Order: sequence, then C-alpha cells, then structure tokens
Amino acid sequence: MAIEIQELHIRINVEEEPAGQSTTESRSEEREQIIADVVEKVMEILSKKEER
Repeated sequence: MAIEIQELHIRINVEEEPAGQSTTESRSEEREQIIADVVEKVMEILSKKEER
C-alpha cells in the first residue's frame, strides 16, 4: 500500500529572550542557524522523495 503526501506543513516556534538579555547580533545569528537547519531538513526530505 502506497502513501502519498500531497501537502507538507512546517511550523516552528521561536521563543525570543526578554529584551536586554541577548544582543541583536546573537539573535540574528541564532535565527540564521535555525533557518539553515530547517532548509537542510527540507532538502533532505525532498531528496528522499526524489529517490522513491
């Protein structure tokens, strides 16, 4: 029995620290890292899908 995924929803929740506890650069770097991780996971999923 084959399973077909027609739609994929990705949801992330990023909790920011209260103002004054981390620098703007630090938050920016954290966001960039999160985005890079998410993109990597999506690319892995897409490559697995192509292999099928």
